[in-house]
Amino acid sequence: MINVGNDWQPLFDIEQRKPYYLSLRQFLKAEYASKIIYPPMNDIFNAFRLTSFGDTKVIIVGQDPYHEEGQAMGLSFSVHENTEEPPSLKNIHEEIIREDVEQGEWSRDLTRWAEQGVLLLNSTLTVEAHKAASHAGRGWEIFTDNAIHALGADPRPKVFMLWGSYARSKKQLIENHAHLILESAHPSPLSAFRGFFGNDHFIKCNEFLRQTGQTPIIW
Repeated sequence: MINVGNDWQPLFDIEQRKPYYLSLRQFLKAEYASKIIYPPMNDIFNAFRLTSFGDTKVIIVGQDPYHEEGQAMGLSFSVHENTEEPPSLKNIHEEIIREDVEQGEWSRDLTRWAEQGVLLLNSTLTVEAHKAASHAGRGWEIFTDNAIHALGADPRPKVFMLWGSYARSKKQLIENHAHLILESAHPSPLSAFRGFFGNDHFIKCNEFLRQTGQTPIIW
């Protein structure tokens, strides 16, 4: 049983007893034993460990971990500092610069965001090397949808950043109208010029946090 070490634990305790999760767990044991799977097993739940439920004020939804060596670290869009910056992350950085929003020293490792309350959550938390979406449909989506639903039901105002059609499909999970939902095209080079660039999401996020009495994010 996973001990995440913070107030996400009640959700983990409930989900880990369900049949879908028990099946997912057996699948992952076999996968990690026989193939190269990313991220490393100890990093799968980094998003939850670094950003507690109570501290979460921004949620950035990704789809799938990076599937090349040394990239995936359990945080959506983030890679280890000593790896090449993926195109989507590069475009996120360009948009932050364009918006001239509050910025810290840039790092492709987004742990600094997570520690400020930005939950960097992929919908699927593992992937086979070099095979995008190879662990889709195995049960992770149930787990992460339930996490998003729990956040959406929480009365404390939050910002949900939904980039691309897949992330935008999660809007239905967010029931409380106290939250700000920001939608746009995905930062991928294939779609960034169709609505991600110029979306002002980082400015809008911080304005909303200030309006609701919360500390803005230093991006």
